[in-house]
Amino acid sequence: MRRQIAGFGSRALLVALLVFGFFSAARAQETEAAYDVIISGGRVVDGTGSAWFYGDVAIRGDRIARITPAGLLREATARERIDARGLVLAPGFIDIQSHSRGSFLSGDGRVISKVTQGITTEILGEGWTNAPANDRTLSIAGSADPETQHLTDTFRGPRGFTHWLEAMQEHGASANFGSFLGAATVRMYVKGMAQGAASEAELEEMRALVRNAMEDGAFGLATALIYPPGSFAATGELIEMSKAMASYGGVYITHMRSEADRYLEAIDEALEIGRKGGVPVEIYHLKAAGRRNWYKAPLAIAKIEAARAEGLDVGANMYPYIAGSTGLTACLPPWASVGGRLFENLADPDMRAKIKAEILKQKGAWENLCTLSTPEGVLILGVEQPENQRLAGRRLSEIAAAQGKDWIDAAIDIILSERQRVGTIYFMMTEENLKLQMRQPWIKFGTDAGGWNPEGTLGLVHPRAYGTFPRILGKYVREERVMTLEEAIRKMSAAVADRLSLRDRGLLREGMYADVVVFDPTTIADRATFEQPHQLSVGVRYVFVNGTAVVREGKHTGAKPGRIVRGPGYRENRP
Repeated sequence: MRRQIAGFGSRALLVALLVFGFFSAARAQETEAAYDVIISGGRVVDGTGSAWFYGDVAIRGDRIARITPAGLLREATARERIDARGLVLAPGFIDIQSHSRGSFLSGDGRVISKVTQGITTEILGEGWTNAPANDRTLSIAGSADPETQHLTDTFRGPRGFTHWLEAMQEHGASANFGSFLGAATVRMYVKGMAQGAASEAELEEMRALVRNAMEDGAFGLATALIYPPGSFAATGELIEMSKAMASYGGVYITHMRSEADRYLEAIDEALEIGRKGGVPVEIYHLKAAGRRNWYKAPLAIAKIEAARAEGLDVGANMYPYIAGSTGLTACLPPWASVGGRLFENLADPDMRAKIKAEILKQKGAWENLCTLSTPEGVLILGVEQPENQRLAGRRLSEIAAAQGKDWIDAAIDIILSERQRVGTIYFMMTEENLKLQMRQPWIKFGTDAGGWNPEGTLGLVHPRAYGTFPRILGKYVREERVMTLEEAIRKMSAAVADRLSLRDRGLLREGMYADVVVFDPTTIADRATFEQPHQLSVGVRYVFVNGTAVVREGKHTGAKPGRIVRGPGYRENRP
């Protein structure tokens, strides 16, 4: 009997040890692999526009693993814990109009000015893309740096667009990135810098390029219709290209043919392309430019509302500044660039006189930003030649007066000396219209800028490259109460994701990619100015891209976890 009891006790002890070992192992496994990051106690603004709530957010790998009421994850284990009391947790911001192509392809990829705003995804493509490429596009892109030019040469052929995206991912980026297909690139591929309507054969080649890019993951077709050769494209050509992407879920997104004197007519053209092409329409950087056109802002909104009421899916985006930025060459008639001969035409006395006459007494429907802004409202930024450095940060009117020239000659001489577009800021809008637009439910936000790294000596740039999203959250949400916090964040995240058909980003939801921004709503603000633009915004504490911290305590970590994001027409295994 004792022997039986002893045997029973040994077996019981063995079972107990096995059970204890199982639970110990389970506890150890839980300790090791519960979560990578827990952000606790903050105000969760999930991106839907719903009211905030206090909550905890847990990240495992590249995904959001759990979202709970505040305190429920206090016993859970994690490699890193962030106390977010007093802070806001939001989905990473999606910049629908980025120009970071250079940084993603041949720069260092950190885009510090962007990620320190809370931007986790950048969408490229306004007018131009590095792909598809052929001899025509490569000859026109000859001003690019040698590394970018060499890389672009590899983007030839039917899969050029996907090769471009893959090259950027291989290079490394701190933010996610994707792109529309540049309509000007398509036209250059087929017709170079020639004017004139596309033939049926040329249209079919354009349609094929669009279909290829959509299957490679483009979000749609993007135009920039005030710049040649995009300005050479007729409405019918854009309708045909739009039809080619309709079955892929593509969006027609446009820098319209006019944002000033023919502003309302340009909206009509965009709506016509959407209707006849069978695609949604998105308007880049909505604005009524030039004092004489400011009254058109509510009329433009009414036109968009009417189109939506009839069933057309149309929206717009904007940046929160009264000044825009593009090249000084936007003050010249588009025909001056036909055949890629802009600089030759400016250097020829007879052609220069013809160009000046057109500027002084404009005949065509092109948009002259210098006359709209007046020379006093034109700020020169992007000079590269040593002899022109003194011109940076000065108004065109000042430069002309100092040189004893009229403003047209001063502008032409700068362009000729630089032999490039010359980055320029144009003061054209009004604060009242900015606020009116921000309140519209179909508005989204974008920077219309590339990413910069504020290290070393840099030229002047538009402050929107550093301050767009914090400016909205600080100035227009906290200080002026133009929108609620929840609505502003929706327009920075989920609204953009919906427009792009990105179903796994743009919201704080369990199972979605862990693109998360943590910021202080009481201090978030832009610091960049037109005179001193290379100043990082403040208030953004943490930024996670695919679960990896790219900003920690306001400082860039050096991480580059960014990935390609693609449109709904993507065909991964197509030949």
